[in-house]
Amino acid sequence: MTDQSNETVEITGHLMDSGILSRVLNDIREYGGDHVIERFDLGHYAADPSYARILVSADDDESLQRMLMRLQTRGVNMVDPGEVTVSETVIDGVFPDGFYSTTNLETRVRYQGGWLRVENPEMDCGLVIETEDDPTRVYTLPMSDVRVGMLVVCGAAGVKVTTPIPAGGVDQEVFGFMESDVSSEKPQTLLVRQVADGIREAKAAGKKVLWVGGPGVVHTGAAPAMVAMVDAGYVDVLFAGNALATHDIESALYGTSLGVDLAQGRGVEHGHEHHIRALNTIRKAGSIADAVDQGVLTGGIMHALVTRGKHFVLVGSVRDDGPLPDVYTDVIEGQRAMRAGLADVGFCLMVATMLHSVATGNILPASIPLVCVDINPATVTKLADRGSSQARGIVTDVGLFLEQLAQELIADYRRPR
Repeated sequence: MTDQSNETVEITGHLMDSGILSRVLNDIREYGGDHVIERFDLGHYAADPSYARILVSADDDESLQRMLMRLQTRGVNMVDPGEVTVSETVIDGVFPDGFYSTTNLETRVRYQGGWLRVENPEMDCGLVIETEDDPTRVYTLPMSDVRVGMLVVCGAAGVKVTTPIPAGGVDQEVFGFMESDVSSEKPQTLLVRQVADGIREAKAAGKKVLWVGGPGVVHTGAAPAMVAMVDAGYVDVLFAGNALATHDIESALYGTSLGVDLAQGRGVEHGHEHHIRALNTIRKAGSIADAVDQGVLTGGIMHALVTRGKHFVLVGSVRDDGPLPDVYTDVIEGQRAMRAGLADVGFCLMVATMLHSVATGNILPASIPLVCVDINPATVTKLADRGSSQARGIVTDVGLFLEQLAQELIADYRRPR
C-alpha cells in the first residue's frame, strides 16, 4: 500500500447482522481499491454496536476520493478528516471537478477550524459554503442550481456523516415492524397499525406528513379513504403527477376512473372521454383551486386538499394529457417545488407510484421515516437501490391498505356508500 494513496476510515453500527461491513468491503473492491482491517470490535450483545477501522487504498488520490465518497453513503468516515477543500464555480450549472457528491445522511463539514452542520441533506448534490452570511452556512445544492462564484466542497476531506439512530435506541431497527426491506408475508393489521403510529408520532411532534401518490389510489377505490384522512389532518403535503389529480377529478365529476365506473367496476359508454373532459373542465376554470371556488369541483382528494388549505405539488411527464394547469411541466421547476415542500416533514408515506416515489426518495433526508406501499415489490426495491436506505416497503393492495389505515387513524371512519 505504500505506493498508493491511502486513508484510514472507521464505521460504527450493527456491522455484521445488517451486512453493512460486507457491502463496505465490496464497494472498496468495486472501486478498484484495497483494504486492511486494522481493528474490529464486535458488539458483545445483540443491542451493542460494533466498530471497524480500515486502511483503504487506491491507485491515485482522485480514485481514493471517489471511493471515500462512496463509502460515506454507508456511514463510513475518515478517522482524521482534516478540513474541506473548496473550489469556486466558473460555469453556471456545472460543479468544479472533483466536487463532493452528497449523501442524504446528516452531514457536517470542517471549515476554517470549526464544524458546520449541512442544511437540508440530500443525495446526489454538491455542498456549497456561503461565507457572506454570519454565521457561515453550508448546504446541499443540485447541479442545475449552482451559479458562477459559489464555493463548492471538493473531495471527501473534512466531511463527516452520521447514520440515523432509531427513536427506540440502537437495539431497534428503524420501523421495527419491518425485519426486511420488502414485507409481503407479515400480519397486515399490525403493519397498518404501526404505520398509523408513525403518522401519529410525527403529528404529535409538530411535524408534517408527506404523501406521495399515484393514480392507483383512485383506480382501487381508495380516494374516499384518503379524503377522510385529509379531513382528519393526516395529510399535510401531497406529491403526485398529473394522473392522480386528473383521475381523482374525473371520479368527482363523472364517477369513473379511466372510464371505469368505480361503483360498478365496469366500463361505461363514452367513459374513455371522461379524463380528457375532466382536464378541459379544470383548464377552463383556471386551476384546481379556481374550480373549487367556482363550485365546479365539489368532491375528491384535490377538493379536500384545497378546502383544508393543504399543500400539493404536481409534476408532469411527457406522457401526460392536458395537463392540469397546476402541473409543473418543467421538471427542474418541479424538483424545486418538491424540495420547497419538505419543510417540517416528519413522516413520508408513498402509495402506488414508482416514479414519484423514487424522485421523492432522492430528495428526502435519511432522517425522515419512509414507508412505501405498492402491489409491486420492485417499487420499494428501486427506492433502496437508489440510496434511500430508510425506505421500508409493504407489498399489498393499496385500496385495501388505505381503507384499513383510515379505520386505524379515524375512530368513526365509515366508507361512503
